[in-house]
Order: sequence, then structure tokens, then C-alpha cells
Amino acid sequence: MSDGHKRSFAKGATWRIVGTLDTIFLSFLFTGSIGKALKTGGIELFTKIFLFYLHERIWGKLKYGTKEKIVNGIIKIRELHSRSVVKGISWRVFGSLDTFWIAFFVNKGSEHAVQTAFYITGTEVFTKVFLYWVHERVWMKVRWGRH
Repeated sequence: MSDGHKRSFAKGATWRIVGTLDTIFLSFLFTGSIGKALKTGGIELFTKIFLFYLHERIWGKLKYGTKEKIVNGIIKIRELHSRSVVKGISWRVFGSLDTFWIAFFVNKGSEHAVQTAFYITGTEVFTKVFLYWVHERVWMKVRWGRH
């Protein structure tokens, strides 16, 4: 079973809503500026939808963390929890690099731009892995867009 392009795009869009809200919250928490928080989230909205789509397409080609079962002569593939965890970690690496550079760029006029970017990115590692895992588990229940 594989995901179609529309499903990958829809997953990217729904994840981006969750992820952007988290980034805006964390950016506000560490900068105290709603303007900088919204700017960081706004830039990220565009870069990460594209990056997430690519990530989904790559993972669609990998068999890691799947289990095949034959039921009435039909091969059914189930995704294991370990796949969701490793997939979440791999996404976080790419996503964190993107967040760091965006946060640095938005705060580059500040004397603490690097420190602020590290704080936002470092906190995201924890919040986003958990939120991504939940997102994956919800989408596993949605059959739309699967071949």
C-alpha cells in the first residue's frame, strides 16, 4: 500500500498547521515579540510544506517499520509504531535545521540571534517529535488517498 500525491500533500498541510502554531508559540515565548513569532511562522509555513512533502515521498519508498500480512490472498501492510518514531525523528532533523535558519534570519538584528534560534529549535525537538507522532497515528486511521 502506498500514499498518493494528494494524500502526501494533505498530510503536509495538516501537519504544517500544527507545526506552525507550535513554532509561533515557541518563537513568542523566546523573543517576546508577536511580530517576530508570526514572521518566523509565516516563512516556515511555506518552506516546511515543501520539505514535508519530499519527506513523505521518500518514506513512501522505504519498507522500514512495516509488516506484511496476507489476508484472503491479499497482502496488507501495517505500519508499526517504530516506523512512526523513526520517521518523526528523521523529519525533526530536517525541520530543526529549517527552523534554526529561519529563526536566525528573523532575529539577526538582535545580539542574541544565534542563542534565540538555538532555544526555539532545541525546544521544538521535544514538542514537535511528540506532535508529529500524534499526527502520524491519526493519519494512519484515514484511508483516503491510499493505493
